[in-house]
Amino acid sequence: MADPRGFIKYPREVAERRPVDERLEDWKEVYPGTPGHALLPIITDQAARCMDCGIPFCHSGCPLGNLIPEWNDLIWRDEWRDALERLHATNNFPEFTGRLCPAPCETACVEGINRDPVTIKNIEVAIIDKAWEDRRVIPEVPDWHSLKTVAVVGSGPAGLAAAQQLTRAGHTVVVYERADAIGGLMRYGIPEFKLEKAVLDRRIKQMDLEGTVFRTNTEIGVDITGEELRERFDAVVLAIGSTTPRDLGAPGRELGGIHQAVEYLTQNTKVVHGAVIPDQVVATGKDVIVIGGGDTSNDCLGTALRQGARSVTQLEIMPHPPASRPAGQPWPTYPMIYRVASANEEGGERVYSTNTLEFLADEQGNVRALEVTEVRREGRSFVPVPGTERERPAQLVVLAMGFTGPQKEGLVNELGLDLDARGNISRSDDYSTSVSGVFACGDAGRGQSLIVWAIAEGRSAANGVDAFLSGTRSVLPRPVDPSTRQLMV
Repeated sequence: MADPRGFIKYPREVAERRPVDERLEDWKEVYPGTPGHALLPIITDQAARCMDCGIPFCHSGCPLGNLIPEWNDLIWRDEWRDALERLHATNNFPEFTGRLCPAPCETACVEGINRDPVTIKNIEVAIIDKAWEDRRVIPEVPDWHSLKTVAVVGSGPAGLAAAQQLTRAGHTVVVYERADAIGGLMRYGIPEFKLEKAVLDRRIKQMDLEGTVFRTNTEIGVDITGEELRERFDAVVLAIGSTTPRDLGAPGRELGGIHQAVEYLTQNTKVVHGAVIPDQVVATGKDVIVIGGGDTSNDCLGTALRQGARSVTQLEIMPHPPASRPAGQPWPTYPMIYRVASANEEGGERVYSTNTLEFLADEQGNVRALEVTEVRREGRSFVPVPGTERERPAQLVVLAMGFTGPQKEGLVNELGLDLDARGNISRSDDYSTSVSGVFACGDAGRGQSLIVWAIAEGRSAANGVDAFLSGTRSVLPRPVDPSTRQLMV
């Protein structure tokens, strides 16, 4: 344990973000320097707040099983190199989770029962950011090669985690990505102000030096058939994500100016990095409505504000969440409470318990407004509240309502993979699919989830692939089963 009285002596503090007016003028991360660098002045005190509980529920809150009390104690003792080793022991990419994960570990922190939990996420990213700055993150080249080959389809966090684990185990791994750059949604779906792409690029360079091979602009099922891939490789890992966006079938959906969030965010990130997108979807000077209230909605909010939107409104059909844990979501579950992301600090309006009835057109066939109504929840349904219908002006509407499963056209249908009741790829306990030698991990099998679950699934699937290739029990870690779910009520 670090400081036995640390949780009493020190209040919870988090890394301070840059002033709103400053960060709205650029696309850099919202923290000065890096989020880890921003915490350094107070990191020892924050690490000292960890109580090193007899039963560390933060382990249960984190699907990776991060050894949180261990690296908190090491940071308090100023043993940064050992803290990095403990962090990397369970997490291939802590710089990604430290920026993008909503930190279910913190809501499971024992200290959070009756006071503010430990600042786990900020400490995590501080350890890894300092390690990169000190050049202590180096390639881990395997000592031997198994002569076995693995194709990983998809280069999001699940695919990258599986690829790195299998490369380090001695297998020859090729990662296929249909986009023009590696990273999956982290590359183009996550705005620069949350994850600067240099952070992604340095990890990909490490993997390249370790021996992982990357192939971009290659769509499996189109450029290479699934059967050809099975013939070329001893095993195939599908980490194709949940990429079918949920749509809104209200009248007027065909109007111009209504776009899916991924399209909007992808175009903007490419332009930020120098691409020229003809007829780019931009929010400049427009009233923008983002339908949906999750992380992607906040990403669209921050993007629209930086593009110079006249107004931005987030519409959410769910009711306004409570400020603190509701009675039905006790510790250590992950509660549905009111949260303020960096983009929410920057502007915009959040409107709850509201449903879209119709998209209204202007004379040119573009959207000019939404007809909406307030709703109340009755059981599993939302019922309109009579007399609350009204119009909300909008010249740009962005749909950020999540995803319904992996793309079926192409590879999934070609291989004839079995699907579960939710339309995701069905997996056995070892992450194998209904087709021999083919495995699936991440959102493609779990459904839309968090980045920390994707990395955990990638690591776990690597265990199943390694056992399949070697014909014996794998020594690679397996933090979660395909059936494991977040601790929620």
